[in-house]
Amino acid sequence: MAKKSEKRKIVGLVNAAGERHYYTTKNTQNTPGKLEMMKYNPTTRKRELYKESAKNLGRNEVKKRK
Repeated sequence: MAKKSEKRKIVGLVNAAGERHYYTTKNTQNTPGKLEMMKYNPTTRKRELYKESAKNLGRNEVKKRK
């Protein structure tokens, strides 16, 4: 089974209205810039541009085992 590496981080995708509907992982070594994707917005029922949010999601830290 493959190890989880520290290179991949969980990021949230936010649209122009500030709604966060999607989460994804990105390889920070290959893509140092912010992600931009066209995704479906369920509130407006249209495809819109989603950008990576700068907010720390708190899921990127590895918790110590007991």
